[in-house]
Amino acid sequence: MRGTVRKISLPRRFIIDLMRASMGVPFVSLSRPLNVRQLVEARAAIARPPGWAAIFVKAFSLVAKDEPVLRRLYAKWPWPHFYELPRSAAMVAIARVEDGEDCVMLERVAAPDELPLGAIDAQIRRAKDAPIEEIPGFRRILKAARLPLPLRRLGWWVALNIGRLHGNNFGNFTVTSVAAYAGGQLHAISPGPFVISYGRLGPDQTIDVVIRWDHRVSDAALIARTLTALEQVLNTDIAAELRQSGLEAPPKAFRAIRT
Repeated sequence: MRGTVRKISLPRRFIIDLMRASMGVPFVSLSRPLNVRQLVEARAAIARPPGWAAIFVKAFSLVAKDEPVLRRLYAKWPWPHFYELPRSAAMVAIARVEDGEDCVMLERVAAPDELPLGAIDAQIRRAKDAPIEEIPGFRRILKAARLPLPLRRLGWWVALNIGRLHGNNFGNFTVTSVAAYAGGQLHAISPGPFVISYGRLGPDQTIDVVIRWDHRVSDAALIARTLTALEQVLNTDIAAELRQSGLEAPPKAFRAIRT
């Protein structure tokens, strides 16, 4: 059968390189529904609630603030070792359409535990809606994707195997989801040590969360505790910030009853 040869776009070339870089990470996953009733109630009480991506970015970074292993990554050069970041850096998967093609880019959010939820949400929304050339991280991605294959391979090797560069380019965790498009659990891969994905909110006020992690860095017991801590942070710290945001929802209109 005769097919059609099509050129690989720069965003798709980036994903190809990203998947190649992720293949060497020995990922293991753990999933669990989290009860987020208090968070849902607080989120429903404000006029402009932040998106779930921003919520999970800040919640995981708050958990990682007290658990150094969640800020740790595996590096190979100049010898195999762990490199621990002083603060979290999140990579958020941003779904976009460029030149009629679906693509995914990564937006870096530095020290999200020190930022207000509104600022994190605004950064993510801008990364999704602004022209691609206006996002510095996206410009760097496309610039790297334009390089010839040998230079790209060298650049990726350096970025992946030197701890500081790994942290600067890939952070310590990635947040991704397809909840906006359909249900189901997403088991994504990434060069970073931790990947968090979440599903749709269920009628019982639970949300399925999957954590995939580099087994060289941590074992399952820590991740089980992390899911418990994440549930607590969502219903306490994050819910409290939403209640204190001052963005109360407008009162519902009602029709006067004639007597």
